Amino acid sequence: MSAATDAAPVAAPGNAISQSVRDSLVVAKRNLIRMSRIPEMVIFGLIQPIMFVVLFSYVFGGSMNIGGSTDSSTYREFLMAGIFAQTVTFATAGAGAGIADDMHKGLIDRFRSLPMARGAVLTGRTLADLVQTALTLLVLAVVALLVGWRTHTNLGEVLAAFGLLLLVGYAFTWIGALIGLSVRTPEAATSGGLIWLFPVTFISNAFVDSSRMTPWLRHVADWNPFSATVQACRELFGNPGVSPSDAWPMQHPVWASLIYSVLIILIFRTLAVRKYRSATA
Repeated sequence: MSAATDAAPVAAPGNAISQSVRDSLVVAKRNLIRMSRIPEMVIFGLIQPIMFVVLFSYVFGGSMNIGGSTDSSTYREFLMAGIFAQTVTFATAGAGAGIADDMHKGLIDRFRSLPMARGAVLTGRTLADLVQTALTLLVLAVVALLVGWRTHTNLGEVLAAFGLLLLVGYAFTWIGALIGLSVRTPEAATSGGLIWLFPVTFISNAFVDSSRMTPWLRHVADWNPFSATVQACRELFGNPGVSPSDAWPMQHPVWASLIYSVLIILIFRTLAVRKYRSATA
């Protein structure tokens, strides 16, 4: 038999892409069905951001100075962009724990035995997490409206802000995917996914005005990708707290948020898929 006959057929680029999309959607559907059968996953994911809204709004609201005002309603509007952004980025821990759990139970090895695109397992998982994050944002927005949060721009800008939030949330789930593939247990993935998130979210403009920080800390906060998304959402929502800054991300927060998110996806998706291939090789 000739070498040409022995060689495995090579899929056309278009067919490979369409197969990868189909496989990713199948895996995403599987994860969404699994989430729907464990509703406490969604419920517990909602409790923490709702607690943050209530605690920060009513406990710290009257003591925060935003644009020269200590009115609690002003701080509520300032706060919500930060809470929204924190909520979508904290989905990173869940993504990492889910992938680590699949690895620990041998499910990844079962997927590996199937004729499917290698990257589809991770892409499907992150897409399912994106859907869950969108539902969480919807519920959180309703809660925010109930405690007094309001937007002051048109519907298109509000939807654009939520689009940026979902994009940065999707980007951060790829970091979680890499962490989940790099540890041995779901517990380690959860811890590893949260340890670095706390400084990222708190050394930012999410909960306090960065202009009140020391100069070196404000510089870190202003160039923080998380801060760019928060600042962009405040502009698009028409909420207070958009302090002047010489840092480029603070002057062009929408573009900065888009660029940061795309770069994170490109870098960490590449690293995660490479790690996945080596971990299941």
